[in-house]
Amino acid sequence: MTNLEAADVFRRIAYLLEIKGEAIYRVLAYRRAADAIQELGRDLHDIWEQGELQKIPGVGKAIAEKIDELLRTGKLEYYEKLAAEVPPGLVEVLAVGDVGPKKAARFWKELNITSVDELEKAAQEGRLRELSGMGAKSEARILENIHALREQRTDRMLLGKAEQVSEQLLERLRGLKGVVQAEAAGSLRRFRETVGDLDLIVGAKNSGTVLEAFIQFPEVARTLGQGDTKASVELHDGTRVQVWVHPPEHFGSAWQYATGSQAHNVRLRELAQKRGLSLSERGFKTEQDDDITCAKEVDVYAALDLPWIPPELREDRGEIRAAQAGELPQLVEVDDLKGDLHAHSDWSDGGASMREMAEAALELGLEYLVVSDHSRSLGVANGLSIERLREQRDEISRLQSEIGDSLKILHGTEVEILADGSLDFPDEVLAELDIVIASLHMSLRQPREVVTERLLRALSNQNVDIIGHPTGRLIGQREPADLDMERIFRAAAEHDVALEINANPERLDLRDVHARLAIEQGCLLAINTDAHHPEHLQFRIFGVGTARRGWVTPDSVLNTWPLDKLQGWLADRKR
Repeated sequence: MTNLEAADVFRRIAYLLEIKGEAIYRVLAYRRAADAIQELGRDLHDIWEQGELQKIPGVGKAIAEKIDELLRTGKLEYYEKLAAEVPPGLVEVLAVGDVGPKKAARFWKELNITSVDELEKAAQEGRLRELSGMGAKSEARILENIHALREQRTDRMLLGKAEQVSEQLLERLRGLKGVVQAEAAGSLRRFRETVGDLDLIVGAKNSGTVLEAFIQFPEVARTLGQGDTKASVELHDGTRVQVWVHPPEHFGSAWQYATGSQAHNVRLRELAQKRGLSLSERGFKTEQDDDITCAKEVDVYAALDLPWIPPELREDRGEIRAAQAGELPQLVEVDDLKGDLHAHSDWSDGGASMREMAEAALELGLEYLVVSDHSRSLGVANGLSIERLREQRDEISRLQSEIGDSLKILHGTEVEILADGSLDFPDEVLAELDIVIASLHMSLRQPREVVTERLLRALSNQNVDIIGHPTGRLIGQREPADLDMERIFRAAAEHDVALEINANPERLDLRDVHARLAIEQGCLLAINTDAHHPEHLQFRIFGVGTARRGWVTPDSVLNTWPLDKLQGWLADRKR
């Protein structure tokens, strides 16, 4: 049994307990245990055999005993008892948008629905609307969400997880004897929003020694294949990884080849053929069968009379033509960001105090941080009332005086754009704030014309400075609002309102293609983390990666500006 399979058992227990209506602390205990098992990074069996199960975070005596039973016998009596009481198929029903544990329990108890297929059939037959509290709109929305769920199911990882797993493995690979260089390639290096298998490239003389060491890493659950220069494995959390080992003199061409994209590489091979060369991961061959090796990636492009092309641009979207014309953009970089304009604290749904968030921003060398907690209508996120918002401003003033001038804390809000397009706070309250982010969280399934007009109304409000995560999507979980993006871009440019690239790897909204269209329309962007915890401020790398895929330059990004320029822009807007 792999870590992933064991974690799934405990996660299912949590869901079944939730459907039964058990105390939330019991549900959370099993959910924490499931997350901890999946994220172990080493074989659960090893920890079990060493008698150290209770050293796993979130695993106490009772859960340790259940892990022991599961690994000894291959089954768990407690889970089987729960599965006899609550149909296990309801766990899949919970994956449907707008269906929580209480609603799933009602569907089961009142309509005998125990699977997604049965839920879909009931909705198609109009039986859901007969339940109290349900109606035709709710029923239609569930049908939409079932369709979206089936469209979104994928084996691809979010960028954040891919980066974390990759860095752990690369650190270990770089420590092996004889390894000169080890780097990530593929979709991860190009900062695509989701990643399939992880592709890692290693420069070393002795490939066999490196590959043998790699397949013995504690993260590796099983070897799927192994050759002279490549090994494919599956980790305990289900992630699949491919490692290529090439001699250092071939590293540049191998890294370029494995980074892709396929379409970009086809264009390079066409250029090579016009010069009488053939290009592969081993470098170039001339018509006389002579080798031209490329120890560095820049050597590959130089051989084709091209400047080095950043990985994020390698999608065959005009980057080679721009390189030939000397028109590659100077892309925004992480170090260009002077501050973060969208962060939450424990005043709403954040997991840390404003002081903790400020200290984390200071450690990153930021000049400014905007505390932008949710507004009053977002009750699920503990949104602030007007009174609490004003109390928070006083608290920020006290905190600012304590930390001094090393970091400027600006007071903002993430104000909800209500279903009719009005804002959750009146204009006179918004005018008191340093900065206002307006966002969509609710009623995202409104018809295209309605939801577009709703966002346009927010854009025209003189107090709104930024539109947060404009389409409201959650990658693989929630479809974006059906917005007329061209109208949004024109209005944002007209009103000089910045559009956010939300760097949370679950959002990455605006997406790359929209970011490129936005700057072509003259829009100003902001790359924000939407941090709910100090560690989330590190998400900025993903926002910058998305911006770079959209050909975004520093001058188009609001928070690359120094504090005095930002405050001047905000003051001009208020006037």
